[in-house]
Amino acid sequence: MTFPSTAGDKPDIRILCGAASWSARSLVHDSRWYPKRSMKAAERMAYYASRLPLVEIDATARFPPTPDLSRQWAERTPAGFTIDVQGWSLLTGAATLPDSLWEDLREEVRPDLRDRRRLYAAHLSADGLREAWDRFRHALLPLHDAGRLGAVVLRYPHWLKPGDTGRGLLATARRRLPEFHLVVEFGHLGWLDDSCCEETLGFLEELGLGFCCLDGEGLPLVAATTADVAMVRFLGRNPDAWDTDYRYSPEELAAWVPRLRNMAEGAEEVHVVFANTWRDLAVANALELQDLLSRP
Repeated sequence: MTFPSTAGDKPDIRILCGAASWSARSLVHDSRWYPKRSMKAAERMAYYASRLPLVEIDATARFPPTPDLSRQWAERTPAGFTIDVQGWSLLTGAATLPDSLWEDLREEVRPDLRDRRRLYAAHLSADGLREAWDRFRHALLPLHDAGRLGAVVLRYPHWLKPGDTGRGLLATARRRLPEFHLVVEFGHLGWLDDSCCEETLGFLEELGLGFCCLDGEGLPLVAATTADVAMVRFLGRNPDAWDTDYRYSPEELAAWVPRLRNMAEGAEEVHVVFANTWRDLAVANALELQDLLSRP
């Protein structure tokens, strides 16, 4: 099903294809996509950006970036290149590595919870959590100011059911990251079942939050646009798991072309991210879909 927004047709709409990583170990060491395995990180980044217009960085879900790292991403990529960044897990209510919290903020964790193996937002004081949001935002400003930041992708945990708690987290994200494009990926499928889907999409549109459509085994197909940036994430279609070693066939990719063009009618950009990152599968599929989209 398609739920277009009311943005209308725009001549400058872009559909950008890319991979969920340009530095995944199997891509760098187990494939021949990069011309040389001895390439430095900056050289791989430049080569990737010469082939594809979009990449998603997932390391930021585990550890928040620094302003210097954000600045390096901007400086090492050409104008017009787009980088999507996954939101830090602490900010989506998910389990977080305690070591990912800035050392000076660890005093903001409740004393009886400081030795836990996993950190959650509720473990911090209100002031500490606000400061964590502010630092994450500040770290991405160099990338945003350089025109490279596409969207911050907020991936919410599988246990977060539809309801006031989840809607509150979404509203907080919009309030704390006001100048960024935000895209929401739901781990709990209840947000998209028949009884809740339209309400979910309407709430995202009201807040100006983009929706991430997932293509994977057993997942509902909801190709929707709720904000200026829409997203589709290709997970693979292995029947036993959402694995990374699945290569999409030309026929499977071609079926998405009309859907993506339909989504683009309600958004300024559609970001297509391949998360089947085993060896060169993601980059190869991204290039194949890019070619299909370029045809009349």
